[in-house]
Amino acid sequence: MLISFKLANWMSFKEEVNFSMVATKERQHGERIPAIKKYQTRILPIAAIYGGNASGKTNFFKALHFARRLIIEVTQPESIIPLETFRLDSKAYDQPAFFSFELFINKLIYDFSFSVTKKAIIEEKLIEITSSSERILYHRKNGKINFDSSLKENKFLDFVFKGTRDNQLFLTNSVSQKVDNFRPVYDWFRNNLVLIAPDSRFGAIEQFFDVGNPLCSAMNESLHLLDTGITRLGGEEMSLDNIPFTEVTKKRFQEEIKEGQSFTFPIPFRDEPLVISKKKGELKVKKIVTYHSNIDGTETKFDIKLESDGSRRVIDLLPAFLTISEPSSNKIYVIDELDRSLHTLLTRQLLELYLSNCSVNTRSQMFFTTHDVQLMDQELFRRDEMWVAERNAFGNSTLIPFSNYKEVRYDKDIRKSYLQGQMGGIPRIVTNSLLINSQLNKN
Repeated sequence: MLISFKLANWMSFKEEVNFSMVATKERQHGERIPAIKKYQTRILPIAAIYGGNASGKTNFFKALHFARRLIIEVTQPESIIPLETFRLDSKAYDQPAFFSFELFINKLIYDFSFSVTKKAIIEEKLIEITSSSERILYHRKNGKINFDSSLKENKFLDFVFKGTRDNQLFLTNSVSQKVDNFRPVYDWFRNNLVLIAPDSRFGAIEQFFDVGNPLCSAMNESLHLLDTGITRLGGEEMSLDNIPFTEVTKKRFQEEIKEGQSFTFPIPFRDEPLVISKKKGELKVKKIVTYHSNIDGTETKFDIKLESDGSRRVIDLLPAFLTISEPSSNKIYVIDELDRSLHTLLTRQLLELYLSNCSVNTRSQMFFTTHDVQLMDQELFRRDEMWVAERNAFGNSTLIPFSNYKEVRYDKDIRKSYLQGQMGGIPRIVTNSLLINSQLNKN
């Protein structure tokens, strides 16, 4: 679980911002707040980030994407790190960006942080926190690294650090060198943190039309209940020879896809993905299709590209909501523009699906950005689960939880105060009639 995320000097976030998922003392919806008894704390299962256009919501999403990519991908020698610092202050532009994650993994809390420029990792630190103490597993700074006393006898760690390039995280290189001491943190970013952009398409969809998968029936039932007109999903087999893959691509698939494994591969310009798997050493290809009921009770098959953008967006998102609604799930989904192409009632239904399955034992989380003020409802969310992104006159973005506004009571209509501009995060639109008339006269 994500306990907190701090960032500074990243895109529109000049000053340090602390996005904390630690629950406040309020009692509202307390029955669905995960409890970490060992640390005597509660971690929120969901967070909604509101705000006007260009307020910083998507930049927050991109910060998580950048950090995850830097951690799990191997940087090439002498390659430039794709860092985007705050550009509206010349003093900040060439300064390092800062990222810090406090994570609850396997009954332990880790604090992982790093400062980075386009050329190098300036500082990197990993701290393990128990209920009674904390220890710095390693601290890298100024080209040197210090390990905790429990790790100093492991001389291989020094060897691994010497082989860590300036533009590479030690965490990443240590895992690639089969060091398991820090692997839980790496695996959290690689396997648990899932980012869904507004244009993401059909991620991990293949398991939902496999009749042998327990989530298949849940997917089809949900598609029907959400009034998409789709009765079920299916996969139609295709010949690999009829797909314009190069021999190099086919060879790569053959080498990288393991037996029994499958993944979704987007096809440019076709607006439909292919699901590629390997069975008995042979590559199998399917395209996603939908089925609709006819008046006489039979079914008609549709290519996925014939479905509305809203229906395809539902298909994009349902795997995430169904997965994290499983009691044993430990996935963390971050969705940018959750409400894109979705009716507000449908979006709310998806959120209620997840929240209805949350409890003190939940270990999954969902964070999303949205413009939909109809979701700004205390019957759905607690005040500490709602945040507003605000950009000041100097272009600096901040994130503020609604729980900071002491005048916001649990029974107050937050939407009214928000739309009146009392809580920030709304567009500052020029509506001066003289300006409008001036523009009309020019034309």
